[in-house]
Amino acid sequence: MNRKLWINLMVALLVAGLFMTVSCAKKTVVSDGTTIQDQATVEAQAKANALAEQERIKAQELQDQVAKEEALKEAKILAAKNRFSNQNIHFDFDSAQLSSMAKLLIKEKAEWLGTNSGVAAVIEGHCDDRGTTDYNIALGERRAIAVKNYLVNLGISGSRLTTVSFGEEKPLDSGATEEAYRKNRRAQFVIR
Repeated sequence: MNRKLWINLMVALLVAGLFMTVSCAKKTVVSDGTTIQDQATVEAQAKANALAEQERIKAQELQDQVAKEEALKEAKILAAKNRFSNQNIHFDFDSAQLSSMAKLLIKEKAEWLGTNSGVAAVIEGHCDDRGTTDYNIALGERRAIAVKNYLVNLGISGSRLTTVSFGEEKPLDSGATEEAYRKNRRAQFVIR
């Protein structure tokens, strides 16, 4: 925003200076009744207008470039935020152990949380629908806590992380296939 203001101010000063230079020149009379000064004034005015237009175009291009860079930066931030929220940590059947793939994803999430220190997150533990409701609530809690502990070990403050277990209550896929079960055995992140 300051850059745009400075460019506009410089253009205005340049145009004002050109007008001052042209208006202060000494008039010389030419034999046909027009003055050299009048011709010089018209030429100077045309040059000043052309220069002012070029500066306006450059300022607009610079403003457009800055706006484009800001939009790209915001898009990258939004994409990283969406990736943080939408990449779930998956678990094996009847397990709260973190796989090597899960640990890689959690490290990415820790990096994002590290660069976004004002963000807090809820880690939701989920299960497939095999097992009793009470067992799945407890298993979901162990999964959420395992992810939280790993994040804390990576340097993320535990006060920024809370856990909750939904057991089998919020499946991503309500099917009764192994693929559906795999999707539902997860820890999911929600930004607060």
